[in-house]
Amino acid sequence: MTGRGARLLAVVLTCGVLASPIPAAAQDGEVVIAPGVSYRPFQLSTAHGPVLGHVVTVDLAEPSAKLGLLHPGSVAAKDEIADQTNAAGAVAGVNGDFFNISEEHAGVVPTSSSVGPEIARGRALKGAVPDGQRFGPALPAGTSNEDVFAVGIDGRARLSRLSVAGAAVWPGGSADIEGLNQYALPVDGIGAYTDDWGEVSRARAVCGTDTDRSAPCSTATEEVVITDGIVQSEADPPGAGPIPDDTVVLVGREAGDAALEALDPGDPVSVRTGLRPDDGMPLSFAVGATPILREGSPLTGLDTAELAPRTAAGISDDGRLVHLVVVDGRSPISTGLNLAETAGLLADLGATDGVNLDGGGSTTMAVKTPDTPSATVRNVPSDGQQRPVANGIGVFTR
Repeated sequence: MTGRGARLLAVVLTCGVLASPIPAAAQDGEVVIAPGVSYRPFQLSTAHGPVLGHVVTVDLAEPSAKLGLLHPGSVAAKDEIADQTNAAGAVAGVNGDFFNISEEHAGVVPTSSSVGPEIARGRALKGAVPDGQRFGPALPAGTSNEDVFAVGIDGRARLSRLSVAGAAVWPGGSADIEGLNQYALPVDGIGAYTDDWGEVSRARAVCGTDTDRSAPCSTATEEVVITDGIVQSEADPPGAGPIPDDTVVLVGREAGDAALEALDPGDPVSVRTGLRPDDGMPLSFAVGATPILREGSPLTGLDTAELAPRTAAGISDDGRLVHLVVVDGRSPISTGLNLAETAGLLADLGATDGVNLDGGGSTTMAVKTPDTPSATVRNVPSDGQQRPVANGIGVFTR
């Protein structure tokens, strides 16, 4: 056993996590599915029972191997991962971020929009909702809904953090924009909605608060429709329907409502929006994700109780090697893992940084091998079938 493996084994035994790291025998069945991309199933023996999993490893040093965002064509939509993978022409895909899967507010339809930011091919699609509006488990200390798993324009995978940066400017006034195509806006904030959002109602954006997802919807709201830089209409409740590509819709709540009340049809308005990385590195791809491993060590306070299907991604120290992992759970043949175990598994694979993605019934991996015409699901989703999800991570080759 390598020194790294021995250190991990000591850690996980102390924590009561994995009974053994991934055994050498698990290399059996490895398939090279494209230059720099391989897939293999594995099995673990743990103190709480057997665990079955799958891993796709991507070497980003191979020029033809790329990672990118899988999504259903609009932010407020969902689809099965196998369909998203095949539609995008990817050779593999796993599900991504948690999303607006249910709704506590009467008369408000879930948007299916993801919790965190999205960037596809360098284009900012959406920002992160306030932390208190999250769907999914509680965030570990020091993390945020703005955290992402990403690839920079330097071609290296990384963990980053993205905040919305934008403004609306008109003669005699201006306002900051704090949201971009989000299912929830910060209290007192203004959000911008573009054709990337889709047709779903924007009413959910003004419900809840920064700390309470189920708090009542705000009644102090204003929506302004701007086409080619000119205000076309205004209304109190947020609307629905497709947004043309020459149009941006601003939605404000509380203080944001008051700011937008100054605008009237015919007024010229310049709107700028984007996502700002905290480390300054522009990103070609990003998906919302929760850090659980940093610099080779699991974050403190990770849950050690709940066993569930998991989807995770790990990154090597140089950002060149990425492991996309799913483990099945909630069945006699695969118990699943807790979050601390998931972080340990990523470390055992050689990752120094890693993230947790949406799990449970969302956990899905689809892979296309050289002898299959399309990507097919390799794990056993715990719902008994694929769950349509908001986005995913795709593996692409040129």
